[in-house]
Amino acid sequence: MAKGKRYRGRARRSQPLWLLAAAVVAAAALWGARTLGILPDASGEKTGAPVSAAQGDTGGGGSASGTLEVYFFDVGQGDSELIRLPGGENILIDAGTSSTEDELVGELRSLGAETLDLVVATHPHADHIGGMAAVIDAFDVRQVVMPRISESDTPTTKTYENLLQSIADKGLTITPAEPGDELLSSGGAVLTVLAPNGEDYGDLNNYSVVLRLTYGEDSFLFTGDAEEASEEEMLSLDWPLTATVLKCGHHGSETSTSPAFLDAVSPQYAVISCGVDNDYGHPDAVTLEKLEAAGAEVFRTDLQGTILASTDGSGVTMTALGKAEE
Repeated sequence: MAKGKRYRGRARRSQPLWLLAAAVVAAAALWGARTLGILPDASGEKTGAPVSAAQGDTGGGGSASGTLEVYFFDVGQGDSELIRLPGGENILIDAGTSSTEDELVGELRSLGAETLDLVVATHPHADHIGGMAAVIDAFDVRQVVMPRISESDTPTTKTYENLLQSIADKGLTITPAEPGDELLSSGGAVLTVLAPNGEDYGDLNNYSVVLRLTYGEDSFLFTGDAEEASEEEMLSLDWPLTATVLKCGHHGSETSTSPAFLDAVSPQYAVISCGVDNDYGHPDAVTLEKLEAAGAEVFRTDLQGTILASTDGSGVTMTALGKAEE
């Protein structure tokens, strides 16, 4: 990838998975009916403890130099982010579509991320989990986090079935995302779940796992496809929402990034992950207008390719790495 312009930001202080049933569709039903796939082990205890540095060296090639890095991968009309922590851990949030899975696996390998300490599927839409089965098959994965979804909304798509199969084949369990839980704490970086806060939305987007990552004076907010209903819940619960960098919800759709939510986040930078000339018109002009009015500098994967955000805890540097050569 060709390197692009670097931007230095001011510091912003942070504010306060027994086997599958013969048919994988049955596993999807179990997912909805039995705490979203968190099945008891032989002792009867549920598995899936939060990751921490105390669990030992990750061996995953993460950033161990005091610098935290976040890659917002160019996966077309989809989402995928890799967080590389100063303690060496690697966290993957979403994995784009099946059409870009080979490229994503290649990118992760080129970065030396052979161990993924945490893989988060924000919600089971194909543009977020389409490449996740391939990633789980290819790498050493230690923990998988997914949202609780009502039985009526639990999907039975082939993409979702393939993901559940790969998780089962690796002997992994699924940890349900619980608001307020710290999924990982290492090297001064803390990753916390803020959403979903509801139990039955009727729309998979609002089940999106929303994560806030803090490191020193800087913070990141990853919103999946969370829309205004989820944003309003987070606001009403007084979750800490301020973020130096906001990964805009739903590819910059006008259904997300509501004015009140944007005001609470008050981002210095906003990243929009979407495909070139996509059929959805993402990002919506109204979203871009809101971001401009809020004073946020916007980075777009459709225009600038993969985006890298790096910080030592006292200011974020944004780098547009450019589009991959065809």
